[in-house]
Amino acid sequence: MQTVRAPATSANLGSGFDVFGVALDRPTDVVRVEKADRTTIEMTGVGSQYIPEDPEKNVVGAVAEALDAPAHIKIDKGVRPSSGLGSSAASSAGAAVALNALYDRGLSREELVPVAAEGEAVVSGEAHADNVAPALLGGFTVARGDAVTAVDASIPLVACLPEIAVSTRDARGVVPTSASMEDVVHTVGSAATLAVGMCRDDPELVGLGMDERVVTPARAELITGYDAVREAALEAGAAGVTVSGAGPAVIAPCRDSNRRHVAAAMVDAFADAGVESRAYQTRVSQGATLY
Repeated sequence: MQTVRAPATSANLGSGFDVFGVALDRPTDVVRVEKADRTTIEMTGVGSQYIPEDPEKNVVGAVAEALDAPAHIKIDKGVRPSSGLGSSAASSAGAAVALNALYDRGLSREELVPVAAEGEAVVSGEAHADNVAPALLGGFTVARGDAVTAVDASIPLVACLPEIAVSTRDARGVVPTSASMEDVVHTVGSAATLAVGMCRDDPELVGLGMDERVVTPARAELITGYDAVREAALEAGAAGVTVSGAGPAVIAPCRDSNRRHVAAAMVDAFADAGVESRAYQTRVSQGATLY
C-alpha cells in the first residue's frame, strides 16, 4: 500500500491563464492505493457523494490506465469539487505519485505531469497541466506546451471558497475568444511581474501581477459578491485578488501578519452578499508527498 497527501492548487493567478499554478499547503486530498487485478475506487470526504466511483468516469481511473497500474484506490477528499482549488488535480496527482511508487514505475515528477493531466481531461474535456503541475512539483509552476518550469516559493495566501458551484466547463465557456492589443500587453506585463514576485517571495509583486482584464472579469461575473469581496480583501491588506482557477474560490496574496484580517474580511463580504464561505489561511507550498 502507498499513501499520498496531495495539495490543493490555484491556477491562472489572473495573468497566467492556462499557464501559471501554485501548490497550497491546505486543503489536501489523501490518496491510498493497493495492488489489485482491476481498478476500483472508493470516495470519502467533502463532496465525495458527487464524484463517480466508476473508473471510466473518475480522474484516477484514467491515471491508473495510463500507468498500467490497476489498484484499489481510496480517496479522502479535502479539496471540494467545483471549487477552483484543483480538486480533480489533487486526486490525479496523488494517484499518479502513489501508483508510480506502488508499481515501481520509476517515473520522475516531471514525467508524471502528462499522466496526471490525462485524469484532468475526464472532468474538463482537455488535458490541462496548470493544476497538476504544481500538485506534483510544488511551488510556482509555468506549464507551457510540453514543458513545465517549477520555482520554489513561499507566498502567504488566503483562499476563500464560497458555497456556490462553478463548473470548469461553464467557466471556460465565458472566456472571450479575442482581446485588444492593449489588454494583451497589459497581461504580459502583469504575468512577468507575478513571476518575478514568486522568484523573490514578494507578495506585493505577486498581487500586482494578478491584475488582468480579459479572462478574470468574465469569470468574476459567475461569482456572487466577487467585487465586494475583492474590495474588502484589499482594504484588509491583501496585495492583490483574483479568481482561483475556474472559480468560485477567490485568492489573495498578503503578508503573514495580514492573513487573518484578509480572511475575515473576505468571509464577511461574502456573507453580506448572502453567500456562506470558508477561508483557508494558506501559502505556496510543496507538491504531493508520500508518507
